[in-house]
Amino acid sequence: MSSIERYSEKAFVPTLILCFLLGSFGIHRFYIGKKGTGILMLLTLGGLGIWALIDLIVIATGSFKDKDGFRIKAQN
Repeated sequence: MSSIERYSEKAFVPTLILCFLLGSFGIHRFYIGKKGTGILMLLTLGGLGIWALIDLIVIATGSFKDKDGFRIKAQN
């Protein structure tokens, strides 16, 4: 069995910028294809900012995943 990890086609920098600027509206979640949680973030204003802050930290650490479960990673 292969231990190769696949990464998302979505780019790290736009995801991080969208979360930083519009995280309370869930725009970064729409960008990566997670429309359901994007709508929830939009309705709750990012969990009153807490959910958006957590997402920002997770994106910055390289652990954020797209709708297919692939990690969004900064390109080397």
